[in-house]
Amino acid sequence: MKLSSKPNQGPAPLGSVAGDWKTWGISILPGLLLAAILAGVALGLGQWIGLDTLNPLLIAVLLGIGWRQWGTVPSAYRPGIQFAMKRVLRLAVILLGLRLSLSEVMAVGPEGLGIVVIGTLSTFYLTCWLGRWLGVNPRLSQLIAVGTSICGASAIVATNPVIEGSEEDMTYAIATITGFGTLAMLVYPLIGTLLQLSPQAFGIWCGASVHEVAQVVATAFQQGSLSGELATITKLSRVLLVVPIMVGLGWQTRRSRVSGQPVRPFPIPWFVLGFCLLIGVNSLGLIASPIKAAVLSGNQLLLCISLVAMGLETNLAHLTTLGLKPIYLAGLSWLFLALVSLAMIHLGNL
Repeated sequence: MKLSSKPNQGPAPLGSVAGDWKTWGISILPGLLLAAILAGVALGLGQWIGLDTLNPLLIAVLLGIGWRQWGTVPSAYRPGIQFAMKRVLRLAVILLGLRLSLSEVMAVGPEGLGIVVIGTLSTFYLTCWLGRWLGVNPRLSQLIAVGTSICGASAIVATNPVIEGSEEDMTYAIATITGFGTLAMLVYPLIGTLLQLSPQAFGIWCGASVHEVAQVVATAFQQGSLSGELATITKLSRVLLVVPIMVGLGWQTRRSRVSGQPVRPFPIPWFVLGFCLLIGVNSLGLIASPIKAAVLSGNQLLLCISLVAMGLETNLAHLTTLGLKPIYLAGLSWLFLALVSLAMIHLGNL
């Protein structure tokens, strides 16, 4: 037997490992810094009069896309951009768990929870079916489905890694969902007044069918504090449904892999478990309110950094090839959820 002439090198020296970490840290700095600067600009623009109705997450995506189309993104920036898209994004999703508590969910009552569950699940499955019927690619259909049925951009951001979707699909889904959510802010108060909905009914309707948490608050409080509080609680209970839907999509993605592709050994991403853990921590009241508010405020910046990075990686030419069908899908999905939830509220005499 012929022995190798190379000596056994053994484990890498500690200094070498430290050097690798230092090199890696330096390599991600340019792209991460660019994403952070643009995220700060997005948050600032979101405070301007005239732009304050727009979600800063949408502004962040648009800034990233604009920078890529009309500026330059050197290859040296790619490691930092990729880091923001993956690691920073997953941390931000975990921290979203601090927005939820089980006691707030139970305050909606069995009727409200029933409306939320039925409306959310029926809208999700109908949207996926309509996507197939319209010829929209399955991953984009799933992103529009979770964005409409659960919680807008945040649900899309959390779901995209699970279904292994592209940056272009996620950007398109966020843009369409945010657009219809903004439209809801304008038309819901008019419809509520026209139909003479009670403050309780209007609040539950907003929470059960408007896309983003911020949009729910802005819409419902136009009809008074009772509507606003009920809408917020209803919306937060709806957000919890992102967990079982993400688990189901994780299994589906795993099973749909063709032969020869690597198989994920555990279909639930670990950041989803972190999200659930923080819901439990928040439910037990283990974090002081000022600390929680500071963390959630900082988390908005993390989400914006992640979405700027998504925009920087988005090929606008590819987005234009998707056509108008995803917009039709998002519009039909939103109308279905709005009508179904309103019908259930009427039948329940809320």
